Amino acid sequence: MVPHLTTALNGPLLSLEKSMLDAMPKIEHWFRSQWLEYSSPFYASVDLRNSGFKLAPVDTNLFPGGFNNLNPDFLPLSVQAAMIAVEKVCPEAHRLLIIPENHTRNTYYLRNVVELVNIMKQAGLDVRVGSISPEITEPTKLETHDGHTLLLEPVVRVGNRIKLINAELGDFDSCAILLNNDLSAGIPAILENLEQNLIPPLHAGWSTRRKSQHFAAYNRVASEFSALLGIDEWLLNPYFDTCGEIDFHARTGEECLALKVEELLAKIKIKYAQYGVTQEPFVIVKADAGTYGMGIMTVKSPDDVRDLNRKARNKMSVVKEGLQVSEVIIQEGVYTFESINDAVAEPVVYMMDHFVIGGFYRVHTGRGIDENLNAPGSQFVPLAFEKPCTTPDCAGAPDAAPNRFYAYGVVARLALLAAAIELQEQDPLNQ
Repeated sequence: MVPHLTTALNGPLLSLEKSMLDAMPKIEHWFRSQWLEYSSPFYASVDLRNSGFKLAPVDTNLFPGGFNNLNPDFLPLSVQAAMIAVEKVCPEAHRLLIIPENHTRNTYYLRNVVELVNIMKQAGLDVRVGSISPEITEPTKLETHDGHTLLLEPVVRVGNRIKLINAELGDFDSCAILLNNDLSAGIPAILENLEQNLIPPLHAGWSTRRKSQHFAAYNRVASEFSALLGIDEWLLNPYFDTCGEIDFHARTGEECLALKVEELLAKIKIKYAQYGVTQEPFVIVKADAGTYGMGIMTVKSPDDVRDLNRKARNKMSVVKEGLQVSEVIIQEGVYTFESINDAVAEPVVYMMDHFVIGGFYRVHTGRGIDENLNAPGSQFVPLAFEKPCTTPDCAGAPDAAPNRFYAYGVVARLALLAAAIELQEQDPLNQ
């Protein structure tokens, strides 16, 4: 199913896709040289927005939780990429411990863990799932919404290693530990100073990571890439700014936020005028740390962030795990003009190591083209690649399905590269 793009594709985006197709050998060579310099994250997912005049990443997740939403036809891509990714981290690995999120009641999330286990097993690893949740005190079988079962075992720390102790199945001590837990609530002591390979590293978690650091790195990547192709960087890069020391409850920092919103809207208006875009510019204000679509609002005027009502302030002040918001990122809003069965849609691209392995459309019937779709009520439609994202049809039209998906894969990999730079620069060992 190729989604419907509601704009006539004869403007900047068509030109952007054509530039990418024409420069494909140059692009792939450039990526290869970048991966010699930077170590790719183990896995990641990137939320993209396609407005017909702009194609840009709006979020990059280093602990992706939707492997169950990928097209099963492309499982071999995931398995192959997983083999390469594991080889890099721990070449002699034959056991892998996966540590998931603590929310064991979300059966769709558990289905994601089942799929992740399946990929890693097919990559030739002995895989078990260990929980750091205080609720899991003994081996516990959980069932997903579609009838799959998942065994969670409590993790035990022994010296500088974590293990599973199980009389029935045998103890489990692994070379590598794969985190599928984004550490929003902070770094638990049980994971600190381990001698085992922890992937992704602890500083990739939301307890220390900031979206603004990621997009600062993306600015540099997009700038270099755009110079390579001779295109306007804005076509694939959203403007952003930050506002620290905000307290939505105490209503401090509001004026700083309103001023930054005003400045960003003015910059976007100039670009809209340059490209003849008739839509109203908007920005997204969201917590600088955190995920799950919490603490996010669409803003079209500085007045929208002055005099927020109590409900809006409450919504903006807390994110996942009940963490208080004191820093926000103000990001240029990118309209999505893609739809599936008349519902607003946005592509999410999944990568393992530096390979695109698939993706899906996040679809929401209750949200508008200028709103965050990562919200309760969203549904997922696998990206039905006729071919993988990395194999465009260079003889076909720039907006043909494989070529659209190639453009998605390129922009997603730019965000992945930004994450690699971000992780390298934020690594405590490099401080």
